[in-house]
Amino acid sequence: MRRGGAFARQVLLVRVARRDDERGGMTATVVRPETDYPSGPRTQFPKHYGIDRLTEAEFDAVVPVSPAIGPVGPVDDAAQPMAIPLLPGDRTIARRLKFALVNGCTLASLSLGMLAIFLAMRGDERTAAFCLIACVVFDGLDGALARRLGVASPFGAQMDSLADMCSFGLAAPVVVYASLAGTVSTPAAAVACALVAACAAIRLARFNVSPKDGRFFCGVPTTMAAAVLALVVLIGLPVPGTFQVAGVGLLAFAMVSSFPYAKLARLVKLPPWVYLAPVIGALVDVRLTFALLVVGYLASGPLLWLRQRHTA
Repeated sequence: MRRGGAFARQVLLVRVARRDDERGGMTATVVRPETDYPSGPRTQFPKHYGIDRLTEAEFDAVVPVSPAIGPVGPVDDAAQPMAIPLLPGDRTIARRLKFALVNGCTLASLSLGMLAIFLAMRGDERTAAFCLIACVVFDGLDGALARRLGVASPFGAQMDSLADMCSFGLAAPVVVYASLAGTVSTPAAAVACALVAACAAIRLARFNVSPKDGRFFCGVPTTMAAAVLALVVLIGLPVPGTFQVAGVGLLAFAMVSSFPYAKLARLVKLPPWVYLAPVIGALVDVRLTFALLVVGYLASGPLLWLRQRHTA
């Protein structure tokens, strides 16, 4: 074993790096310790090792290199990743101002969502619900302005998604939780509101990576879900707290469902006489009319899904 260890020390040589003072670079040299065998040249080993003589090339084949020396020289600048501009196209002052206006609406929606959280923590749920309605307005405004002004960009889409998560995925359930405090058990309200936040995150992430359909939403959009929750807090539906918690959970699952829901643009194109019944109902009992509209819209998704399966 001792002689075998000596043989291993002879074979496992280490490359060390020394600095070439003249060229300022690193060159690799091989340090070979002297053999401890009494006879023969230093590359001569006993016969019972099965090796008669190691040549210089054979030494280089088994010698490990430490430390690893990387390539010396300038890095190719063309291989470096290029920065992606936030605003594609011409970067004129007018387009930059339009771009700033659109993103200002997005940041306004985010700021109002934060304000709604602070107000809900202070116990002012109704004012917080008004802030959520303002978030919905600014959320629709930034997208419409971006398309109309011609400054739509991937950066703006990501900004809008992050602002939606703050305003509709976090602020809306916090406001609902504050409004349910004292009427239902705290764990039940917490679970329902946490479910809204989780489903909103899933919904927004799926929307960012899914192909867009110009006719229908895949699931209830987070903006509409937040608007429904805010209006529930403002109107104050006279229903038991248990039904309110169940409704919040149902709305959360509707966001991540695969049911097709009609977009607002399709609803606006309906005949005018269709809106006559909701207007009359709102004059009679706004709470009941609102509840029927919400239930009808939620039920429209499964009905459209069944119709598409039947006609396919």
